[in-house]
Amino acid sequence: MELEKLRKFYYALSDEVRLKIISLLSKKGELCVCELQSFFGISQPNLSFHLRVLKEANLVRTQRRGKWVYYRLNEDNELLRANLKFINSLGLEVPEETACELT
Repeated sequence: MELEKLRKFYYALSDEVRLKIISLLSKKGELCVCELQSFFGISQPNLSFHLRVLKEANLVRTQRRGKWVYYRLNEDNELLRANLKFINSLGLEVPEETACELT
Protein backbone atom coordinates (compact mmCIF):
# COMPACT_ATOMS: atom_id res chain seq x y z
CA MET A 1 0.00 0.00 0.00
CA GLU A 2 2.75 2.49 0.91
CA LEU A 3 4.60 1.69 -2.30
CA GLU A 4 1.48 2.48 -4.35
CA LYS A 5 1.06 5.78 -2.47
CA LEU A 6 4.66 6.71 -3.28
CA ARG A 7 4.29 5.69 -6.93
CA LYS A 8 1.17 7.85 -7.35
CA PHE A 9 2.85 10.77 -5.61
CA TYR A 10 5.89 10.80 -7.86
CA TYR A 11 3.84 10.13 -10.99
CA ALA A 12 1.67 13.13 -10.12
CA LEU A 13 4.75 15.32 -9.79
CA SER A 14 6.38 14.04 -12.97
CA ASP A 15 4.54 16.54 -15.17
CA GLU A 16 5.28 20.27 -15.40
CA VAL A 17 1.60 21.26 -15.64
CA ARG A 18 0.81 19.38 -12.43
CA LEU A 19 3.82 20.95 -10.69
CA LYS A 20 2.55 24.36 -11.78
CA ILE A 21 -0.93 23.54 -10.45
CA ILE A 22 0.62 22.60 -7.08
CA SER A 23 2.65 25.84 -7.03
CA LEU A 24 -0.35 27.93 -7.99
CA LEU A 25 -2.57 26.36 -5.34
CA SER A 26 0.19 26.86 -2.80
CA LYS A 27 0.29 30.56 -3.71
CA LYS A 28 -3.44 31.21 -4.15
CA GLY A 29 -4.90 28.78 -1.60
CA GLU A 30 -8.03 27.64 -3.42
CA LEU A 31 -9.16 27.94 -7.03
CA CYS A 32 -12.13 26.77 -9.04
CA VAL A 33 -11.76 24.76 -12.23
CA CYS A 34 -12.73 27.84 -14.23
CA GLU A 35 -9.83 29.81 -12.74
CA LEU A 36 -7.36 26.98 -13.29
CA GLN A 37 -8.41 26.62 -16.91
CA SER A 38 -8.03 30.36 -17.40
CA PHE A 39 -4.57 30.37 -15.80
CA PHE A 40 -3.22 27.56 -17.92
CA GLY A 41 -5.13 28.02 -21.17
CA ILE A 42 -5.45 24.28 -21.70
CA SER A 43 -8.53 22.36 -22.73
CA GLN A 44 -11.02 21.29 -20.08
CA PRO A 45 -10.42 17.55 -20.73
CA ASN A 46 -6.66 18.05 -20.43
CA LEU A 47 -7.03 20.01 -17.18
CA SER A 48 -9.47 17.41 -15.82
CA PHE A 49 -6.91 14.69 -16.48
CA HIS A 50 -4.19 16.56 -14.56
CA LEU A 51 -6.52 17.35 -11.66
CA ARG A 52 -7.65 13.72 -11.49
CA VAL A 53 -4.03 12.55 -11.26
CA LEU A 54 -3.40 15.04 -8.43
CA LYS A 55 -6.55 13.96 -6.64
CA GLU A 56 -5.76 10.23 -6.98
CA ALA A 57 -2.32 10.95 -5.49
CA ASN A 58 -4.07 12.65 -2.56
CA LEU A 59 -2.31 15.95 -3.28
CA VAL A 60 -5.45 18.05 -3.68
CA ARG A 61 -8.86 18.20 -2.08
CA THR A 62 -12.05 19.25 -3.77
CA GLN A 63 -15.24 20.92 -2.71
CA ARG A 64 -18.29 21.40 -4.91
CA ARG A 65 -20.13 24.71 -4.60
CA GLY A 66 -23.06 24.87 -6.94
CA LYS A 67 -21.83 24.04 -10.42
CA TRP A 68 -18.17 24.78 -9.63
CA VAL A 69 -15.55 22.48 -8.12
CA TYR A 70 -12.85 24.15 -6.03
CA TYR A 71 -9.38 22.69 -5.55
CA ARG A 72 -6.90 23.23 -2.72
CA LEU A 73 -3.77 21.45 -1.56
CA ASN A 74 -4.18 18.55 0.81
CA GLU A 75 -2.12 19.91 3.69
CA ASP A 76 -2.52 16.61 5.56
CA ASN A 77 -0.39 14.80 2.97
CA GLU A 78 3.02 14.34 4.62
CA LEU A 79 4.80 13.72 1.31
CA LEU A 80 3.44 16.97 -0.09
CA ARG A 81 4.37 18.91 3.05
CA ALA A 82 7.91 17.51 2.89
CA ASN A 83 8.34 18.49 -0.79
CA LEU A 84 6.32 21.72 -1.12
CA LYS A 85 9.20 24.08 -0.33
CA PHE A 86 11.30 22.37 -2.99
CA ILE A 87 8.45 22.45 -5.53
CA ASN A 88 7.95 26.17 -4.91
CA SER A 89 11.69 26.80 -5.27
CA LEU A 90 11.80 25.37 -8.80
CA GLY A 91 11.02 28.77 -10.31
CA LEU A 92 8.12 27.51 -12.39
CA GLU A 93 6.36 30.30 -14.22
CA VAL A 94 2.94 30.46 -12.64
CA PRO A 95 0.43 32.91 -14.16
CA GLU A 96 -0.72 35.81 -12.00
CA GLU A 97 -4.02 36.75 -13.59
CA THR A 98 -7.25 34.96 -14.39
CA ALA A 99 -10.01 35.73 -16.85
CA CYS A 100 -12.60 33.58 -15.05
CA GLU A 101 -16.09 35.02 -14.89
CA LEU A 102 -16.23 34.24 -11.16
CA THR A 103 -13.59 36.80 -10.25
